[in-house]
Amino acid sequence: MSRYFINDIAIDLGTANTLVFVKGEGIIINEPSVVAVNTHTRKVHAVGAEAKLMLGRTHQDIQAIRPLKDGVIADFAITEVMLRAFIQKAKTKRSFIRPRIIICVPSGITEVEKRAVRDSAEHAGAREVYLVSEPIAAAIGVGLPVDKPTGNMIVDIGGGTSEIAVIALNGIVADTSIRVAGDEMDDAIVNYVKRKYNLMIGLQTAEAIKKQIGSAHPSVKNLTMEVKGLHLVDGLPKTLRVSSEEVREALEEPLSEIVEALKRSLEQTPPELAADIVDRGIVLTGGGSLLKGIDTRFKDETALPINLVEDPLSCVVLGTGKILDDIEAYEQVIMRGSDS
Repeated sequence: MSRYFINDIAIDLGTANTLVFVKGEGIIINEPSVVAVNTHTRKVHAVGAEAKLMLGRTHQDIQAIRPLKDGVIADFAITEVMLRAFIQKAKTKRSFIRPRIIICVPSGITEVEKRAVRDSAEHAGAREVYLVSEPIAAAIGVGLPVDKPTGNMIVDIGGGTSEIAVIALNGIVADTSIRVAGDEMDDAIVNYVKRKYNLMIGLQTAEAIKKQIGSAHPSVKNLTMEVKGLHLVDGLPKTLRVSSEEVREALEEPLSEIVEALKRSLEQTPPELAADIVDRGIVLTGGGSLLKGIDTRFKDETALPINLVEDPLSCVVLGTGKILDDIEAYEQVIMRGSDS
């Protein structure tokens, strides 16, 4: 009978995408973290994939909002609306009680930000809310032995944050969390095209450029892509071609910041655990790890083996799902705080 009452949920509440894992069913939702609302009535028009299609395309009465910025809640009310919609989608009709929910958050989150996440989830219908740091969830998701006295290094490049951590014995030994990730890469492409060609492009166009021809290392084959935008001099729509070499130049600043954060984490790592990382290498997860040549760039910068995982976008929520399946066994990785 327990299946009629248990409807526990794990959520990867990401800046770019939200993934929802239901106990016993797996990942059932993977949608953009976007909500479209009426600016006057605050009525919700769409949530998730449908709302993302409206980004940059709405009239003055409709606004498509991304309620998370840099991995944390920027708009409390809209986040609650989004969570409520996803929780309702995830709940089965046979569920009779409110679910327990585990949410992954950046490791550098503040107590105030933790409270905001908990409150949003509780108001959206959670019975109990647990928080876990993204790097640990990602490490569990890819099957790293986080409970062993060996060093495991993971770099999770998401939409709003890059989480870099050395994990051993269910804890983070060395941790660097920076708010430079996929969104900053998109911004860098927008600014580069604007500066070089006087062409204003949208963030969705920049994201498409990054995914299709973006690269982090010169060894990647040079490609070109047609880009459409608004010319800032004559105010007319214009089309031009950009190359992957130009995109790599645009991405240099955010990539350099991530590399520097990675080096800082390595410098903070105790020698015995550093020796483990030399043997085991660094694991890359998150959407940012899909950027062409990023593994080669990191290998050149650190002289360490770089391991790309098969499904980098799902690692965090799959790890959170494993924790959900046996909360007692993973109790040590649950985030603690003054308000826990």
